[in-house]
Amino acid sequence: MGRWAVVLVVAAAGLAVGSWTLVLARDQPAYSFPAASPVRDIALLAAGWALIGCGLAYWQRCPRKLVGPLLAAGGFAWFLPEWNTPAIGSALAFTIGLVFYGLVCTAFVGHAVLIYPSGRLRSLERVAVLLGYIGSLGVLGLLPALVFDPRAEACSECPANLLRLSDRPGAVTDLNRAGVQFGLAWTLALAALACVKLLRASRMARIVLTAGAAYLGLVAAEFAASLDRGYVATSALVRNLWLGQAMALLGLAGGVVWALAKSRRARSRVARLVVELGQAPSPGGLRDVLAGIVGEPDLVLAYPLAGSGHLVDADGRSLDFAPGSETTTLLSGGSPVAVLGHAHRLLNDAQLVDEVTAAARLALENERLQAQARARLRELRASRARIVAAGDAERRRLERDLHDGAQQRLVALGLTLQLARSRLASDDHETARRLALADSELTRATSDLRELAHGIFPAVLADGGLSVAVHALAEESRVPMRIGAMPEARFPAPVETAAYSVVSEAARSGAASLAVSGQHRAEKLTLEVETHEPVELDVAALQDRLGALDGRLEIYRGGGGRVTIVAELPCVS
Repeated sequence: MGRWAVVLVVAAAGLAVGSWTLVLARDQPAYSFPAASPVRDIALLAAGWALIGCGLAYWQRCPRKLVGPLLAAGGFAWFLPEWNTPAIGSALAFTIGLVFYGLVCTAFVGHAVLIYPSGRLRSLERVAVLLGYIGSLGVLGLLPALVFDPRAEACSECPANLLRLSDRPGAVTDLNRAGVQFGLAWTLALAALACVKLLRASRMARIVLTAGAAYLGLVAAEFAASLDRGYVATSALVRNLWLGQAMALLGLAGGVVWALAKSRRARSRVARLVVELGQAPSPGGLRDVLAGIVGEPDLVLAYPLAGSGHLVDADGRSLDFAPGSETTTLLSGGSPVAVLGHAHRLLNDAQLVDEVTAAARLALENERLQAQARARLRELRASRARIVAAGDAERRRLERDLHDGAQQRLVALGLTLQLARSRLASDDHETARRLALADSELTRATSDLRELAHGIFPAVLADGGLSVAVHALAEESRVPMRIGAMPEARFPAPVETAAYSVVSEAARSGAASLAVSGQHRAEKLTLEVETHEPVELDVAALQDRLGALDGRLEIYRGGGGRVTIVAELPCVS
């Protein structure tokens, strides 16, 4: 028999059992929980049919999990205590009512709640569920039925008890009293475990667990209200508690159906994901698609770098998850391809995670490889920037050593020569001539050394900034330089050094006049150098220097030998 045929048969049986149960309850209201109340009649049918329906729907969606069959069984068990009535007219049905009198529905529902949605029980949960079945089906149901003769108890209208082995009224009373006391214990245990699981549950599972814990708590209250009598009777309080149980079961069934609907929508998005990924989303686009599927706008998608424990985003930037966020690793072939950062317990549905991974496997692999390439590129740029920064620092050190060391010693030597000339005899012309020649050579050496130090690193750049340094360069340049508008703001040292290098290199290699201008706009420094003659620039060196800062160098050649050099550097003023 196919799965759909089973669903139809069980659904038809549920409709028949529920309808017949309502007829029995209305025929004998004194023995029934609804007590001929229209509201309670509706609650009787709605709760049972809702459990059967959501159980069948869950079984269709997850046939390998017991949640669906347990909920459906709980729906049937919800009706069966009403069969423990003299008006039923069937010995078999009456015997079934005796066995299920012990609220077996609670054991089925408690079991389903504790395994929802994973389908597994922990050790302590197994014990509580086992005690629930023993208490409801055994102590309150089967064992009293073995020693109960309804006709001997002055119920001449009652059908025969097919399970009766003997008639021991005292044993029935003792078993019922023990069953009620035991029932209070195991229902409280199941409710407590459901509350503990609720604290760790995902958002989709919280409705089911909350309603399940409420139902178990109300059943515990029903047992507590029956302690004095020693059996579960249809008093006004018990009927009100029963009505609350029906409402809780409706909430539980509604939570299951809502979670199934949400899961179905997510899987329809997974189906569309295959189509959307065929269009090769831009970096970061895959995160947006996955965020829509799992319903988490703040979803974080990270990729592990091969050979390291670092995580990067789609652009290759290093990434750390926010404190308190939960992570789920997506695996392909047993190897991690991505890590999702999300809200607590958002992705408890392992099947959905596997389906998303399967659908997006190629896209995840592609974006992971691109992210790794971008991360390596960022590392390369950072390495180039460190090398350039180290070179600039070394040049500054050399300039400072030359200025404070060799240049100062040459100046001191010049002063010594001048002192020596002042002390010469007036007739020692040859010595005076030689000293004057030495002083002249020393002056030229000092000038050359100063020019060398300035070429290594202009101190005026560090002291006054780019605009001041360019104007100072114009005063010393061997080719005429016309300085246009220049930003007066200070920029990071690497940016100022790179921009100055472009102007100084153009001045060094140019054969005609230069026109220099610059502007600072939208956190970008743009520098233009124009000349009317071809220049032999060290383009590779300049591009490397600017590229280390994510900058750009462009050279435009116009008519009449006109050349325009444009340098763009990102910066923060």
